[in-house]
Amino acid sequence: MRPIWLEKSSGNVKIIDQRKLPHVFEIVDLLDADDIVRAIREMYVRGAPLIGATGAFGVYLAVREAMKTSCFDEVFQRACENIRAARPTAVNLAWAVDRMTAAISSATDPSEKLALAREEAGRITEEEADNCRRIGEHGVSLIEEAARGKNGRTVNILTHCNAGWLACIEYGTATAPMYIAAEKGIDIHIWIDETRPLNQGARLTAWELGKAGIRHTLIPDNAGGHLMQHGMVDMVIVGTDRTTHTGDVANKIGTYLKALAARDNGIPFYVALPGSTFDWRAADGLKQIPIEQRDPDEVRYVQGLEGGKTKSVLLCPEDTPAANYAFDVTPARLVTGFITERGMCEATKEAIAGLFPEMAGDK
Repeated sequence: MRPIWLEKSSGNVKIIDQRKLPHVFEIVDLLDADDIVRAIREMYVRGAPLIGATGAFGVYLAVREAMKTSCFDEVFQRACENIRAARPTAVNLAWAVDRMTAAISSATDPSEKLALAREEAGRITEEEADNCRRIGEHGVSLIEEAARGKNGRTVNILTHCNAGWLACIEYGTATAPMYIAAEKGIDIHIWIDETRPLNQGARLTAWELGKAGIRHTLIPDNAGGHLMQHGMVDMVIVGTDRTTHTGDVANKIGTYLKALAARDNGIPFYVALPGSTFDWRAADGLKQIPIEQRDPDEVRYVQGLEGGKTKSVLLCPEDTPAANYAFDVTPARLVTGFITERGMCEATKEAIAGLFPEMAGDK
C-alpha cells in the first residue's frame, strides 16, 4: 500500500501514522488543511516526496474547506500559506503547493477548483511514484557494476535515515535501486544507520526492508566509518530533502559525516532524488538551505516497545538542555553522483542542468 491516498467515497485524505511504526500500524484521516499541517509538522508523514504529495492534498482540502465559507479567497490563501510553511527544509512542499495553486488558478467556480485540485494532487502523487521507480531503474546499474566487480559476492550498501516507500509514496529514492537489485536476484546486504534522534532508520527502513525480504543489519549511527575502514561497505546511497542546483545536499542530520567517511575511504557516495527535490534558486547549501530545529525532547527521549506497548523513555538527566538540528548539508565535492528519474549525473551545476535544462533555465 501507499503511505497516503484519497478515499473516494468521502473525499478525505488517509495516511499511515509513521510516528507509531514499526510497533503500531495505524491509519489516520486528514479532514482539512489544519490536519495536513499537523501531520507534516509532527511527522505523521515525512520524506521530501511524501511531504510534497501531502501538501498537494492539503491544497485540495483547503479548497473544500474554503467552499464552506463566505470568503473563499481569504480562507484558501491562508490555508495554503500555513501548509507551505509547515516544515522549512524539504523543498518539495513549497514546490507542490505552488504547482497546485497554479493548476487551479484558471478556474473561477469553486466546484471547478475542487475538481482541478483533486486531479492535480493525484497527478503529483502518481508522478512522484513513477519518478522513484525510474530512479531505481537507473540506479540499479551501479549495484550491478559493483556485483560484477566482486564476482557476484554480496554488495554491501550503507544508507542513512529512511528514503524508502514510506517517505516517497512507492519504491523510495535511496531504496529504489535496492528493491530492483533484489528483484534481479543480485546478492545485496544493507547497513542501516539507526538515525538518531527519531530513529527513522531503525524504525522505518528496517521495517520496510524486512517486509521486502532484503537482507539488512541495523548499526549505530557512529559505526559507519569503522565499517568503511574495514572494507565492509561498497557504496553509500542516501536520499535528500533539498539539493541545490549546484549539488549541495541537505539530508537527515549525520549524512555529512557519512560522506566524509566515504571520501576518506574511497567509497562512492550517491544521492537519489527526483527533480522536484532540486532547489533551482539556491546555489550555496550552507548559506541558503534553512535547517529545521525541532523539539529538544526528540533528543532527550527515545520511543520503544515495552510489554507490548510503545513508551517514551528519558535518556538524560531531566534538566539537561538539548539541541535538535534535523538536517545537515553535504557539500557537492563529497557527492560522487546523483541518481534521478532522468538518469545519473555528477554533482555539478553543469551536469544537473544537463538533465533538467528546462528548470535550470528558470533560475
